[in-house]
Amino acid sequence: MFLSVFEMFKVGVGPSSSHTMGPMVAAGRFLDSLRASPFAAHGVRASLHGSLAFTGVGHATDRATILGLAGFLPDSYEAEAAEAALTQIRTEKRLHPEGLPALAFDPDSDLVFDYGPPLPGHANGMILMATDAQGDVILQETYYSIGGGFVMTEGELAAGKDTDEGAPVPFPFKSAAEMLAMSTASGKSIAEMKRANELSRRPAADLDAGIARLWEVMNACIERGLAAEGTLPGGLNVKRRARQVHEALLAERGMNLTAPHTINDWMCAYAMAVNEENAAGGQVVTAPTNGAAGVLPATLRYWLDHVPGAAPSKIPDFLLTAAAIGGLVKHNASISGAECGCQAEVGSASAMAAAGLCAVMGGTPQQVENAAEIALEHHLGMTCDPVKGLVQVPCIERNGLGCIKAVSAASLALRGTGDHFVPLDSAIETMRQTGADMHEKYKETSLGGLAVNVPNC
Repeated sequence: MFLSVFEMFKVGVGPSSSHTMGPMVAAGRFLDSLRASPFAAHGVRASLHGSLAFTGVGHATDRATILGLAGFLPDSYEAEAAEAALTQIRTEKRLHPEGLPALAFDPDSDLVFDYGPPLPGHANGMILMATDAQGDVILQETYYSIGGGFVMTEGELAAGKDTDEGAPVPFPFKSAAEMLAMSTASGKSIAEMKRANELSRRPAADLDAGIARLWEVMNACIERGLAAEGTLPGGLNVKRRARQVHEALLAERGMNLTAPHTINDWMCAYAMAVNEENAAGGQVVTAPTNGAAGVLPATLRYWLDHVPGAAPSKIPDFLLTAAAIGGLVKHNASISGAECGCQAEVGSASAMAAAGLCAVMGGTPQQVENAAEIALEHHLGMTCDPVKGLVQVPCIERNGLGCIKAVSAASLALRGTGDHFVPLDSAIETMRQTGADMHEKYKETSLGGLAVNVPNC
């Protein structure tokens, strides 16, 4: 099993990796199929199913699908160009993707939210169709957005192609137990094994430059969020708070009476800054998802800014270790809120961040695995219940608390020897089982939990 650090961490656009980035990627793949098709398309249609339908408007799924069909992709997304394209599409009722003729598309009638039963493969399903001049379907594909920006066709999902099909890697661990056994046998850290796996697929210069860019985008997102003010879009009238909290913390710096627990507010400020940017549709890095994108950057920023001895040269070790843990969670359970609730998003992110922090603070592989397990164990059962389908309440604050748990988990693990009662593999399997048993209304449909127990306006 190999999942690259650049698959676990993707540069993209908010507010959701599964509901915004995924549909945009799926639409891009459909355009590629259309370009390769021998048939001449006249128009396109789309239908959204399951969680993509129920929370699609709040997650900008409709907007992302339209832009994807127009040729936009998450990693190269430009906000001003997107706004201009949307205006043109709504006026002309036509799409103009590169390499294809103009395609008839009326957003009001050709994009359908289907609130019936979800498609069989995954809670996040969508069907894209191309039609001829008579309106008959000449090409159709079903896509599933399986979390974290990962997209699979119906056929790929059925064939199990969510697993790696590339050349063998030096350390092909599929579980935490295998990871620790390989670490013991090789004498390498988790980050060193992960780096060796990455280098089997790409040159060192590309790996190093790519990792540097990931942190650059993460940190830039924190900075933008700490500087921004105003009300977030969507109708809940949620005000940005990261800047206010950060400015108050800066003003209190150096005061003799500052309480020790104030460090939690620093972590929350960093995490909330990211998720406020995400809620506003800004550029973020999936870690492992957009809804949980603030946990890991906030933990890393906490370490860099507040922990004595922190060195930027260790950032790659942090991210590689975190990616290794995230890969295990995705492979053996899920990182999709629509599939397993928020335990799969913020819970996974907290486990990844705890592992990364423990590693750069000198933890052994056993302590790193322990840190990840502690963080994940104490998110088990967490539901995904965004109010009004927006990635704002409770998501923004939840990232701050996920960061605090990650730091606490790493600290506890470092106080021990690495021996512990519950293995990480057991916590991951428990998360999978809990997600399978969880009622659908608590899995990103906004039909239960906070989503129905607080006012939506």
